[in-house]
Amino acid sequence: MSNRIETDLPSDLEKATLLGRVSTPEGPAVCTVRGDEVIDITHRLPTITHALKANCPASIVRGCEGTSLGKLSDILDASFDPAATGPRLLSPIDLQAIKAAGVTFANSLIERVVEEMTKGNPLKAEEARQQLARDIGDDVFAIVPGSEEAMKLRETLLEKDLWSPYLEVGFGVDAEIFTKAQPMSSVGHGARIGLHPRSDWNNPEPEVVLVCAPDGRIVGATLGNDVNLRDFEGRSALLLGRAKDNNASASLGPFIRLLDDNFTMTEIRNADLSLEVTGPDGYVLSGSSTMRVISRDPEDLANQLFDSHQYPDGAVLYTGTLFAPTEDRDKDRPGEGFTHKLGDRVRIASSRLGALENVVGRSDQLPEWEDGALALFRSLSKRGISI
Repeated sequence: MSNRIETDLPSDLEKATLLGRVSTPEGPAVCTVRGDEVIDITHRLPTITHALKANCPASIVRGCEGTSLGKLSDILDASFDPAATGPRLLSPIDLQAIKAAGVTFANSLIERVVEEMTKGNPLKAEEARQQLARDIGDDVFAIVPGSEEAMKLRETLLEKDLWSPYLEVGFGVDAEIFTKAQPMSSVGHGARIGLHPRSDWNNPEPEVVLVCAPDGRIVGATLGNDVNLRDFEGRSALLLGRAKDNNASASLGPFIRLLDDNFTMTEIRNADLSLEVTGPDGYVLSGSSTMRVISRDPEDLANQLFDSHQYPDGAVLYTGTLFAPTEDRDKDRPGEGFTHKLGDRVRIASSRLGALENVVGRSDQLPEWEDGALALFRSLSKRGISI
């Protein structure tokens, strides 16, 4: 077993039902993992949508016949080699809507309010945190959104003129759910991820991402990096779209792990995530997040996504993060906190989902997104695959 199989895939790989996508000379292939090989199942399941529509996606994927695309270790290695000509991992989704829930952890709630109070200026962040600690205290960490206690705190903060859109979605009945990226635009394990060229204050966001069937059922999960531009969002909450939806700004992978007897909602609700950022300058940042302290249950988030909208090809939903780095990266620039440098290697890992690793670049300097739904359908048609 290669090192990447041991470190990049679920620790119980032999029990996992995995679904993903791999590049081939003919076009993208829907695949699964069996033993040490990646199996092309495109002729049975032409798109990820076809799998998600099944009553039991895990059973369908396990029972699909297919052909080998190569050794799993070789495909993992190729995913990190820009010069590789063989199959490489793609984002494990295709036609699905890419949505995200924000302010679902108390720490991230505080940091969003900090961004707003400072108007995106990192030099004012620590002062804002201290003010919030005085005005809100530790209540924020025990509040259940939409509860009577949350509504009382809401009234108190309104009286103090401290209310904000972030506190509304952090404490209120309705979750913040927004469009993270366009269908077909996410990047996968090994790909480069993009920062807006005008962002000077940003960070990775390690998240568990729910994979939902067209009827709203949660049928699996994967890992995601919801690249976060703190300066853009801090200047105005109305810049959320500009901050979130940029070229290569949404990464997912390495595979979707489908729900079955070996991986259930219990595992999703108790998932622990680790984060490591390794800079080209030798800088290392380690962090963590856990779904155990999320303020809204994953099924509640999925229900809110689907309660007044339909997603006929299914959807994925980033669930938010506990991680919010505040320590200074550059000691000669005190007070500026953490921000990315180009070339940072970001690795997000969780034992039952594997690891998602990407290198940071600028959105305007990374390969342009060209292959949308029409390109996918044309590719399938050329291969004689009916959809």
